[in-house]
Amino acid sequence: MSQASSKSSRQASIERNTKETQIKVDVNLDGTGVLNVETGLPFLDHMLDQIARHGLIDLSVLAQGDLEIDAHHTVEDIGITLGQAINEAIDKTGIRRYGHAYVPLDEALIDVALDISGRSFCNYEVDFPGEKILGDPPFDPQLMEEFWRAFVATSKVTLHISLVRGKNTHHIVEATFKGVARALRDAVKIEGVDLPSTKGSL
Repeated sequence: MSQASSKSSRQASIERNTKETQIKVDVNLDGTGVLNVETGLPFLDHMLDQIARHGLIDLSVLAQGDLEIDAHHTVEDIGITLGQAINEAIDKTGIRRYGHAYVPLDEALIDVALDISGRSFCNYEVDFPGEKILGDPPFDPQLMEEFWRAFVATSKVTLHISLVRGKNTHHIVEATFKGVARALRDAVKIEGVDLPSTKGSL
């Protein structure tokens, strides 16, 4: 189950506890990129650093999961909890709403478009040329689609991620996280006083 434990300004704290994972996420959308992370998956920690640093979001992610089985539950549930925290933190009045980033990382190029729409939709078009990312433990890049779909389901955003080109799996995944961070950073900017919707609702 998930529980919103606090919300003030553009900040939120979410805890999610199940038989498979125990996760706590804190976000501050008006931060400076400060990160506190411990997931048991060093590669995912590195990717979450991209969200904080390039999104200028203060982010804390503390997770314990059944990694003795595999990383699937932990990665997916972090996506769920992070998305819920982002959704709780956003006050949609006056936001830019849309964000886009075209991010290169060496030979890899990723195109990301994001809409804080109130509607969950994920279009993920990324094929990886390699197998698991070597590390301790190795990381399965196929889990990234599960992460982003879980994130979108609870953040209630529309997210399009497309691989333009790339050969190195690490570079592709990292460019994706940088792209989402930049797009989110733009989308949550305050640039008006009204809700950015002709329907009057997001």
